[in-house]
Formats: sequence, structure tokens, C-alpha cells
Amino acid sequence: MQQPRPTSILHRTPWRPPVAVSGKGIYIELEDGRKVIDAVGGAAVTCIGNGHPEVVKAIQDQIETLAYVYNMQLSNGPAERLAEELVASGNGAFELCGYVSGGSEAMEAALKLARQYFQHTGQPQRSNFIARHLSYHGNTLGTLSVASHPGRRGPYEGILDREHFHHVSPAYAKRFQKKGETEEEYVARLAKELDDKFTELGPDTVIAFVAETVVGATTGVVPAPKGYFKAMKEIVHKHGALFILDEIMCGMGRMGTLHAWESFGDGAAPDIQAVAKGLGGGYASIGAVLINKCVASGIRDRNGFWQHGHTYQAHPMACAASLAVQTVIRKDNLLANNLKQGAHLFSLLRSRLLAPDSPVAQYVFDIRGGGLWYGIEFAVPSKKFATEKFGMLVQARCLVNGLIIMGLTGGADIEGKSGDHCMLSPAYNVTREEIETIVDIFVQSVEEVVRESGL
Repeated sequence: MQQPRPTSILHRTPWRPPVAVSGKGIYIELEDGRKVIDAVGGAAVTCIGNGHPEVVKAIQDQIETLAYVYNMQLSNGPAERLAEELVASGNGAFELCGYVSGGSEAMEAALKLARQYFQHTGQPQRSNFIARHLSYHGNTLGTLSVASHPGRRGPYEGILDREHFHHVSPAYAKRFQKKGETEEEYVARLAKELDDKFTELGPDTVIAFVAETVVGATTGVVPAPKGYFKAMKEIVHKHGALFILDEIMCGMGRMGTLHAWESFGDGAAPDIQAVAKGLGGGYASIGAVLINKCVASGIRDRNGFWQHGHTYQAHPMACAASLAVQTVIRKDNLLANNLKQGAHLFSLLRSRLLAPDSPVAQYVFDIRGGGLWYGIEFAVPSKKFATEKFGMLVQARCLVNGLIIMGLTGGADIEGKSGDHCMLSPAYNVTREEIETIVDIFVQSVEEVVRESGL
């Protein structure tokens, strides 16, 4: 492998990542000539892969027609049409849509919108948010404050807001459900904790409860137990607060339904929902905030506009690209393929990693997920991987073997100091044969890391 050249980019890694030069479907060609499989969609983003001709044409047509307008001066056709589609996608759950340029912006905007709603409806005393430990909602100061991701908060702890952002336990049964506790009892315990937190803060001071419908990179694709979101929503509304769902990673089809709350959230529609990644599928930087009728009326009937904005909000090219991506998903029935190939992926992961003769079975703590998004959590001796974490080693070995995945650490305890997990989230149009290749390379890589570590 060629040695990486110096870079003028301040990367998010201590090293210069390999340089991609082209992509088609789930395959990416690197500068050094290698062709690798993207089994994680970047970060659960590229839901239809790279280079889809219908999306490419839509972007080309839009740039020739209208590249940019500023949304405080002019609206544009693609933005209006996409908003209509997104509102309709909730089957009555949503009334309005607002645009941003990505996931962190979407969650920041959702928080601000919720505060604006209570300002306009005569409840300015509401200034607190409740979220969950082991959560991630973005990389702005506001979203880092509402989240509880120890690793990402670390450098900024001294300037994060603890006065207005509070946390309750994660809904992570595999780690935190008590021995002998039924699923219903576990949900009831979490519901009481949330209710108690409202009481502690003062019920009429809380703006919203904020949660990822399925937790993403922090813990590795962790759905909540059945009944959890129904119970949370009931408590939130009992106290007059808002129910906000973060579906940046898990939404827009990733879990096999367009909105994850439809299949993994007890059907509990949110008051405000943030979406991004799968919305534009990597073809554009875009996010959106979906707003129910109650919140929409509270804003629209008082001052009539959203007191929030960015330069590239409702960008014509981003909206045109997203319209095309969503059209492909719908026209090609990709959510059905998502569920079909996802079931095959789950079956293969279990049969290969947990087989009686598997050299890694004893180190696999859990395999979970849904749709085309799965997390594989490992339990390995921490002393063996004190400096180089197991999840990161698996990610690195996968890349050597021609596969891109996400390997992460720190999801096994509230402090973020233990645990290793990997995530797979291929494109919705992945084939059965490609799923089998992904599993082959992934299992091979895990086995190599285990063998070479001397476990």
C-alpha cells in the first residue's frame, strides 16, 4: 500500500485517510488503485449508492436551470415540492417542513424551534431539555449539550450548557435492564425516571424530551424496548412539553420504513423530527425539520415565520437532488429490498459470528438492528486493547481487506470508557450477493484481529 501524502486538510483523524477518486453503487475506487466496498454508506448516508444516473441528471438539470437563491428573498420549485413530499410522508403526522444543510443543523434547529414555540404560546418559563445518556445529536455546542456522548463532548466540557440540558438513562436493555426485570417493568422504570426528572426540574419548565428513535454511532444501532416511546410520549405530553425525535441516521428508510418511529418507535409520531443523511443520500448536503400541526400552528398563527436560518437553507440543487433520491427509493421499491437484504444480512451475521465453531463467538456480545442497519457489539478483554481499541482495529483491517465499515468504542457504560462495536449500513439497492461478500470480508477481518491479538 502506498504511503499517504501530506495534506493541507485538518482531518477528523490523526492520519490522512485514503483518497477516493470515483464511486459507482457501493463500490469506491481509491487513489492507490484499490476498489473497496462501502458497507456503511459513509455514515449511513449513501442510501442508493454513488453515481445513480437519475440523480446525476436531476442535479445537472437543476444547475442549468437555477443554481441558488437566498430563501429569505425567494423560494424555489424543488424546495416547495420536496417539502410537500416530506409533509405527506408522515400520513398526517406533519404540517410543515423547514430546511437546513445537515444533521447537526437539523437538531440545533429543532431545539430552537421548540423554544420559539413556547415563547409564542405564552410559556417563556420553559427553558429545559431532557435527553438521554449515551446519545448523540450533533457537533454544535447546543447539540453536544443536549447529547451525552462523553468522547465527543470531552474537549468542550468547559463551555457546554448544563443549566438547560439534562439527562436520563438510555433505553438500552442489553446493558441496563436488571436481572429478572421484564421488558414491561424495564419500560415502566424508565418512564418513572423521566416523570421524576420533570418533577425535579418543574414540569412547566421543560421544553422537550429529545431522543434518537434508534441510537446510532454512540452505542451501535440500539433500538428501544417495545412500548418505550409510547410511554415516553405520554409522559411528555402529560406535562405539556414537546416530543422530539432525532432520525438523522435511522430515518428516511434506513430501518425499512421511511420514518423509524413507524417500525421501531411504537408508531409514536413526534411533535418535531429531524432528518438528514438518507434524505439527500450523499448527493447533497441537506437536512430537514418536520413539524406537526400543533407546533406549526403555534409558530404560524403567532408571528408566522421561523426565527432561524442559514445561507444555504432550501438550496435548489440540494432539494432537487433529494427529490430524485426519494423518487428512486419509491419507484424502485427499495424499502422492500432494504427489508429483504437486511434480513439476509442479520441471518448471515448471526450464523457466521455465533456458530459453535466460530473463533470469535465468545467475544460477540450482541448483534442487533433492523432494516439495513446493524450493530455488532463485542466484549473483549480491555487490557488487551488498552491503546488500540478492538472496534477501531476491526475497521482498519476491513479497509485493508477491501471493506469500509464503522468501528467505534465507548458505548458500554455511561462514562463512555468501555465497549467496542461495529456498524454496517449498506445502500438500499444492495444485492444478495453483495451482502454475502460484505459478511465474508467482515467476518474474515474480525477473525484476523482476534487471532493476531492472541485472544
